[in-house]
Amino acid sequence: MTARLAPAGDVRRPDTDVAGLAAGIRAGERAVLARAITLVESRKPEHQAKARDLLQELLADSGRSLRIGITGVPGVGKSTTIDQFGTNLTAAGHKVAVLAVDPSSTRTGGSILGDKTRMARLAVDPNAYVRPSPSAGTLGGVAARTRETMLLCEAAGFDVILVETVGVGQSETTVAEMVDFFLVLMLPGAGDELQGIKKGILEVADMIAVNKADGDGALRARASASEYRAALHILGAGTPDWTPPVVTISGLANEGLDVVWSEIERYRDVTVRSGRFDARRRDQQVHWMREMILTRFRDRLDRDPALRDANRRLEADVRAGRLSASLAAAEIAAMLGM
Repeated sequence: MTARLAPAGDVRRPDTDVAGLAAGIRAGERAVLARAITLVESRKPEHQAKARDLLQELLADSGRSLRIGITGVPGVGKSTTIDQFGTNLTAAGHKVAVLAVDPSSTRTGGSILGDKTRMARLAVDPNAYVRPSPSAGTLGGVAARTRETMLLCEAAGFDVILVETVGVGQSETTVAEMVDFFLVLMLPGAGDELQGIKKGILEVADMIAVNKADGDGALRARASASEYRAALHILGAGTPDWTPPVVTISGLANEGLDVVWSEIERYRDVTVRSGRFDARRRDQQVHWMREMILTRFRDRLDRDPALRDANRRLEADVRAGRLSASLAAAEIAAMLGM
C-alpha cells in the first residue's frame, strides 16, 4: 500500500461501523486507523464485539509487516533511538508504526502518553504513525490491546512495526510472544549492571545493542559489548540457526543503527529459510488465543455482579485468614462451571 495517511481527526469516540472502518484502514486513512485503535482499546462489551468483527474482517490484510520489540532499562535511550531508527527506515521507503506503551498508574490506570513529544520527528513523519497506549498494569509493560493494534497497523500498510515497552519488567516473554525480533538496549559500563540482568532477558533477546556508544562512552560501550557476548556464550543463548549479535550504537548520533537494521534483515532471511519465522508466527497466534481466553475470564469476574460480589467476599475471607486460597479459587471456578 502506497497511499499516504490522512491527517488525524477527532478520536474521542470510536466509530463502530465495521465496514466503514475496514475500508478506511485499507485506504490508509490515519483518522480511521486512530478510531479503530480506540475501538479495540475500549472496555465496553459492545465495542469489544465490534472490534472482534473488525479484526476478523482485516485478518487477510494483516501479517505482512516485520514486528520488532524494543526494550531496555529506564534511561537507556529507547525513545531517542526509536525516533532516529524509525526516521532512517522511512527515509529508506518503509512505513513505520510505533506502538509505544506508556507507564501507567497502578491505582488509576493513567499514563504519561509523552512519546509523541519524545519522538518529535516520527510524530510528524507522513510515513510513520506513533500510538502511545497506557499499559494499565499489563504484565511486561505491553498494553492489553497492543496485539490487535499491531494487526490494524499492518492492514493500514505499515511494513515495520516497532513495539516500545515500558522497560525491563516482570515478563520479557510477553514482548517476545508478539514480535518477530526482540531487541534489548543496554547502557555502557556493564560491570555491576551485568550482575543484575535477569537471565530471562538474555534468553529471549535476538540482539543486544549497547547504546550511547559515542564520545567518551565509546570505549566503555565496546567493553560492555564484550562482557555481554561472554554472558550470552555462557548461557548458550540463541537457536541452531541464530546466535544473538551484540553491537554498539548511538541513537543520539545515529551511529550503528544501519548495522542493527542489517542484522534484523539477516535474521528474517535466516529464519524464513529455516521455517522458524512462520512457525513462530503460528505459535504466537495460538498463544494470543489462550491469552484472550484468560482475559475473557477476568472480564467476566469484573462484570458479572454475582461473580464480582462472590469474589470480593472470598478475597476478604482469604485476607482475614478464614479461608484458604485454594478453596476460594475452587468456589469461583465452580460458579464458572469449571
